[in-house]
Amino acid sequence: MAENTAIADTICRTIELGVTITGAALDGHERTHLYCELLAADDRCPGCGEPGRLRDHVHREVADLPIVGHPTRLHLQVPRFRCETATCPQAIFRAGIDDIVAPRTQVTRRTTAWMLQRMIVDKMSVKSVAAAVGLGWDTVNAIALSAARNLAATPERLDRVRVLGVDEHKWKHVRGQGDPSFVTVLVDLTPVVDGTGPARLLDMVAGRSKAALKNWLDARDQAFRDRIRVVTMDGFAGYRTATAETLDRARAVMDPFHVVHLAAEKLTRCRQRIQTATCGHRGRSGDPLYGIRRTLLTRTGLLTDKQKTRLKIGLDAHDEHVAIAITYAVYQELIAAYEQPHRREGKIAMYKLLKRIRTGLPAGLAELAQLGRSLWARRAEILAYFDTGASNGPVEAINGRLEHLRGIALGFRNLRHYILRSLIHSGGLAERLHAL
Repeated sequence: MAENTAIADTICRTIELGVTITGAALDGHERTHLYCELLAADDRCPGCGEPGRLRDHVHREVADLPIVGHPTRLHLQVPRFRCETATCPQAIFRAGIDDIVAPRTQVTRRTTAWMLQRMIVDKMSVKSVAAAVGLGWDTVNAIALSAARNLAATPERLDRVRVLGVDEHKWKHVRGQGDPSFVTVLVDLTPVVDGTGPARLLDMVAGRSKAALKNWLDARDQAFRDRIRVVTMDGFAGYRTATAETLDRARAVMDPFHVVHLAAEKLTRCRQRIQTATCGHRGRSGDPLYGIRRTLLTRTGLLTDKQKTRLKIGLDAHDEHVAIAITYAVYQELIAAYEQPHRREGKIAMYKLLKRIRTGLPAGLAELAQLGRSLWARRAEILAYFDTGASNGPVEAINGRLEHLRGIALGFRNLRHYILRSLIHSGGLAERLHAL
């Protein structure tokens, strides 16, 4: 009998819980029931520390790891003791099982870690995990979110953060419902810059404003703020101001994607203005400028011979198209500066370009002049990219993953729930699972 018990304990891994199997049964719901006793029950009184006398046992049923694909229930016989110290106020006490089951929970600690691992590492849905452990969706969801909250709140997650990415994210497309539609996303880019791993989501804050970022930074300790050396962001001035006021040692970097996107917007507006001035209407099929609207935004090195020919014909079709040609040339120079194989050469090329278009442009280049003023005002953040090599690309990638998460969940209504689910999905919590 003892040999059979040892085999069962080994197969079901109950020995690592500090319990031994005394019986087993199956029910009509395909669940396995294991009846267990504690191997070394602590009989010391929590009031006086003296050993107590066994009084009786209480029954505790909890969910455990699935066995061969079927839900499992542990039935623990927990001993209760009577304290025989006359001066002790504790008359009856129960042996502690907190190492096996957290207080006021329905699953063992290892099952909580298993559920979170399935969601984080294997990308399983709550529904699938709930079916595996034989619990309700709401129960499993609450357990997973509570565990994720605890992992995300550990100070160790912020210990090595030196490069911080900041961006906005639209988490819902329905007005009302109390919470703001936008959140500020904060991402650790340190592993990407160091080449040691992917970016990870640190947190999400309601709103997209200077106050949203500044309040989050103020809530962190001074040691964390002193460690931040680089903050990447888009062109939003609120994030830049919050960084300047809160992080004295950090260097702000305007993301290359947003710099190029700003130039593309000005090029498009210039094309639309000239289109209306020369044709008297918005672009239509057959119009020379309308036919090259996408080609204008394509990097020169990616153009086919046919596209190059179409582009030349479109730009040469009218004398007033020269404004578009000049703006297009600047747009391509901007991209070429970022493409330089050596960052120093790219920085020099970028500085010369920004200086050339900041003032003194001929009439008829209103969009390019506006672009020049805007980029020159942010030249420090634009040129900082070439010194740091940090960009918001990984932040945009996480934003895309969160968009997919929201899509497969058919929408979220509770912001707090969405933030915690996003941390499970993209927060890099897998390396912290051992802490559960």
